[in-house]
Amino acid sequence: MGSGQVTDWQGRNVTVAGLGVSGVPAAKVLHGLGAHVTVVNDGDDERARTQAAELEALGVTVRLGDGDTLPEGTELIVTAPGWRPDKPLFHAAGQAGVPVWGDVELAWRLRGPDAAPWLAVTGTNGKTTTVQMLASILKAAGLHTAAVGNIGVSLLDAVLGEERYDVLAVELSSYQLHWAPSLRAHSAAVLNLAPDHLDWHGSLEAYAADKGRIYEGNRVACVYNAADKATEDLVREADVEEGCCAVGFTLGTPGPSQLGVVDGILVDRAFVENRHKNAQELAEVSDVHPPAPHNIANALAAAALARAFGVPAQAVRDGLRAFTPDAHRIAHVADVDGVAFVDDSKATNTHAAQASLAAYESIVWIAGGLAKGATFDELVANSAKRLRGAVLIGADRALIRDALARHAPEVPVVDLGRTDTGAMLQAVQEARRLARPGDTVLLAPACASMDMFANYNRRGEAFAEAVSGLGA
Repeated sequence: MGSGQVTDWQGRNVTVAGLGVSGVPAAKVLHGLGAHVTVVNDGDDERARTQAAELEALGVTVRLGDGDTLPEGTELIVTAPGWRPDKPLFHAAGQAGVPVWGDVELAWRLRGPDAAPWLAVTGTNGKTTTVQMLASILKAAGLHTAAVGNIGVSLLDAVLGEERYDVLAVELSSYQLHWAPSLRAHSAAVLNLAPDHLDWHGSLEAYAADKGRIYEGNRVACVYNAADKATEDLVREADVEEGCCAVGFTLGTPGPSQLGVVDGILVDRAFVENRHKNAQELAEVSDVHPPAPHNIANALAAAALARAFGVPAQAVRDGLRAFTPDAHRIAHVADVDGVAFVDDSKATNTHAAQASLAAYESIVWIAGGLAKGATFDELVANSAKRLRGAVLIGADRALIRDALARHAPEVPVVDLGRTDTGAMLQAVQEARRLARPGDTVLLAPACASMDMFANYNRRGEAFAEAVSGLGA
C-alpha cells in the first residue's frame, strides 16, 4: 500500500474507520473492488445499527462500539475525516506499519488514467462559496464540472461514477488534507488562515501545515491571499512541480502575478502576456453577490483558479453573475423602516464574523452561541467603531459581553439570559429598538449554534422568521 496506484484490491484486508457520510460509501466501494472490509465505529446508536445492517447485507463486517482496536490482519485503514489523529486506532496502526488514508486519498488513488484534474480550495472561511463560484465560472466556459469534496458531493462518487468531467472544483477541509498524503492538484488555493479546530490538530502550526498540504505537487498555480502572510508562507514551503507559479489575490491594486481590484473592476495581472505591463479586466465588483469585501476576495480566488485552468475572462464575468450564494451567508433578509436585516448565521467563528462585520458601516450586532474555545477581544477591538449596539444570546455570550466592556464600553449591550429558541425573536426585537435608519442589524454570531438550534441553518431561519414578523 505504498505511494503508487493500487490496482488489485482482491482479498486485501481494509479497515474503514467510521460509518457516516464518508465511511459507508468507502466501505461499499472497497467491497465492490474485492477487498475484505471491516468497519469499526465508536457509536452503537440506532443510526449506526441501520447503516451496519445495510453493509452486513453486502458481506461487510461491522464492529460497533469499538473504534479503538485495530482488527487483526489490517493492511490499510480508510478513515472518516473527523477521526482525530491521536486515536488509539491510529497509534496501533503506526506501531504495525499500517498506512492511514482518508476518503479523499482513496478517491485520488482510485482515479482512472484519464481522470479530470482537480482545482482545490481550502481555508478557515469561504471554502464553499469559492468552490461554488469556481464551478459556476468553469460551467460558463463550457466545461463539464461539479463542486465536490467537503461540500456534500462525495469525491468517490465523482471519481467512480458514469459521468466524465473536464475538471473538478474540490473543497477540502484541514481534516481531509491531513489524511490525503499523495493528493496532487492541478492548482490550489488557501483562502485564509485563522485559529480553528485546534482541539483536533493540537496546535495552530499543525493546522496550518495540514492546510498547506493542498499545495504539494501543484502543476500550474498556488493561489494565496496577499493580505494573509501565513498563506504565502505555505506556498514558499510547498514542494511543487517545476514551472508552477505563486499567484496572489488582493482587494487592492494587483502587482505582477496577482489578481486584484482597480476602480471597481476585478483584474488579472497573472495569466496575461507581459504581466509587468498588462492587465486583463475580468468582471465588475457589482457582478459579485453580495459585493462584501470577503466575498470579493472569494471571487478573486475562484477567478485565479479558473484562469490557471485556461478559462477566458468573459467566462469569469458570466460565472460570477450567474452565481447565487447559499442561504445564511451574508444574506439580505429585508429592510424595515430604513434598517437592513442581514443573516450571516454561517459566521460560526470569529474570523468569519470579522469579515462580515467589515462589510457594513453602522451595525447592531446579534452574536453568541457556543464559543468552541474562541476569544473575542481582537474581533471586538477591530469592529468597535462600526457597532451601534449589540444583542447577545447563547451559552457563551458572557465572553463577548466582557470583550465589549473592555474594547467598546460605549456600545449599548442587551444580554438575553434565555437560551430557548424563542430568544431569537426577542433578540431581533431588541436589535430593532437599538437601530436607526441606515443601520444594519447583522446576525454574525461568531459562535456555533448547537446550544440553542439544531444547526446554523435553523438559527438563520429563526432570524428570518423574526424579521418577517417585524415587517407585519
